[in-house]
Amino acid sequence: MSDQNNSSNVQQRAGGGPAVTKGTIKTAKRLLGYVVSTYKIQFIIVLICILMSSVASISVSLSLKFLLDDFIIPLIGQKNPDYTELYTALTVLGTIFLLGVISTFIYSRMMVVIGQGVLKRVRDEMFEHMQTLPIRYFDQNTNGSIMSLYTNDTDTLRQMINQSIPQVLMSAFTIVVTFISMLVLSPILTVLAVLMIIVMILVSKIVTGNSGKYFIRQQLDLADITGFVEERMNGQRVIKVFNHEKISKQEFDELNERLFTSASNAHTFASMMGPIIGNLGNLQFVLTAVFGGFLSVAGIGNITLGVMASYLQFTKSFTQPFMQVAQQFNSIIMALAGAERIFRMMDEPAEVDDGYVTLVNARRNPDGSLTECEERTGLWAWKHPHQADGTITYQELKGDVRFYDMTFGYTPDHMVLHDLTLYAKPGQKLAFVGSTGAGKTTITNLINRFYDVADGKIRYDDININKIKKADLRRSLGIVLQDTHLFTGTIKENIRYGKLDATDEEVVNAAKLAHADGFIRMLPNGYDTHLSGDGEELSQGQRQLLAIARAAIADPPVLILDEATSSIDTRTESIVQKGMDNLMKGRTVFVIAHRLSTIRNSDAIMVLEHGRIIERGTHEELLKLKGTYYQLYTGKLELS
Repeated sequence: MSDQNNSSNVQQRAGGGPAVTKGTIKTAKRLLGYVVSTYKIQFIIVLICILMSSVASISVSLSLKFLLDDFIIPLIGQKNPDYTELYTALTVLGTIFLLGVISTFIYSRMMVVIGQGVLKRVRDEMFEHMQTLPIRYFDQNTNGSIMSLYTNDTDTLRQMINQSIPQVLMSAFTIVVTFISMLVLSPILTVLAVLMIIVMILVSKIVTGNSGKYFIRQQLDLADITGFVEERMNGQRVIKVFNHEKISKQEFDELNERLFTSASNAHTFASMMGPIIGNLGNLQFVLTAVFGGFLSVAGIGNITLGVMASYLQFTKSFTQPFMQVAQQFNSIIMALAGAERIFRMMDEPAEVDDGYVTLVNARRNPDGSLTECEERTGLWAWKHPHQADGTITYQELKGDVRFYDMTFGYTPDHMVLHDLTLYAKPGQKLAFVGSTGAGKTTITNLINRFYDVADGKIRYDDININKIKKADLRRSLGIVLQDTHLFTGTIKENIRYGKLDATDEEVVNAAKLAHADGFIRMLPNGYDTHLSGDGEELSQGQRQLLAIARAAIADPPVLILDEATSSIDTRTESIVQKGMDNLMKGRTVFVIAHRLSTIRNSDAIMVLEHGRIIERGTHEELLKLKGTYYQLYTGKLELS
């Protein structure tokens, strides 16, 4: 159950944005920085190998001039031709070509390693940063959209690093070396080549501009579909119960139609690039042959047969890199769009934690003072460094929680809680009752600092919770939520999640305390039974019992029970309640419950309505008031 206002349910595309952003160049530099910083030496080797491969490729074309003009043509007509120099030249040419092949093999293999290594680093940093993000981020982005960052977007990076980057570098080196070679062979013919290059660039800019726009849109539409499918898979039972299969299919068809449109437009423009550049290259070849032949016959420019053969070969070599770059441009745009979404998530502000008070294990001295210790003693203390004089004091964790004039809203324009003041003394059990949206769950979210208060303050053992490190604050709290989440692993591992260093005996004792031991031992593999898919093999009640056992093994001084027994039948609830009572002994407990029978023995019951406490007192006191609680308890008024 959540008390967030409806505006927080408006889902946004994770990192969604305009088709073309001003930060594209910045994103490219940042991504290249990952490559260089992670594999600096390997990337330098790659650059050297690409340059060698490019030079080797150009050498083959350039060799035609020397082979024809210096070796083959002079041998024509000789009665006893000497082929020694020709064989030597061919040997040198073969060696250069072999070096080019080896260089290509080396940089291709090395880019695979670099690509996978960079992706590993990106995924590691993404996940590490995701753990630091506030709950608000996950409220505002769908699970599927976030998952798309790890799958679709990182896959576009892989294609770019493994294929596009080396291809673009290879093409760039080839264009430069080829242009220099063409300029040396014939400056006159090179003027024609430059004119054709300008035409190719203009055409490429128009086509790739359109395809790039649609490729970015395709990635966003793909993220939407991923999120939709993930949501519908999780809600498959609900869909079938309410016969919403047709509606779900219609909604999917609409999203799929959007993806089809953007993808088909993207690939239509992308597929146009090859034929257009290819035909422009053929046109350049014909014009060069005609113009070069005319110059050769007219004796202009010193154009020999060898020059024409090499230059025509260079014409093909010069056109091909432009076509390759144009083809890779779409992959680069997709990758940069994905990288921009990934970096936007990684640039999301981490959860703010200015706390400096920590939670430590303590031992009580004979004089009553506390001393910090490493071993777990069952006695917790707040370690409070005082900046004024540099001293450190230790204060026993008792579980005294107080709210002072607290106001809070998930958005600034809609407050959920208004001027809330309440207290829970150590060992007290406080219960919250109210309709959905009254603010019950919000109160518990503020205690563990999933969100920070807008006005007022919360004091924990007379310490402002903003001064307590969030990790230490949450370590002092045990939470059992209405929606139980179990991880893939054994039952033993799921219970031990509350205390990772717990022994098997402690696991069993926690299960017994939660009355989960009985059903666990009836399973084929007992505590070693493997769970998957959020524990779908178990009933909702059994999953709830495991969540209670997980909280029990953590042995926290403060417990938050958010509808902890809502999924358990009445008979099981009576059994679990005994275990819960044992678990709650000596602890401060906050209980949210719809079943009023579970909170009768609470020290204080708060009745909430529209974010305000309208009634408070014990069960008997509230019945005597004959107000809202009385009407709820007697059934005259129902919780909505």
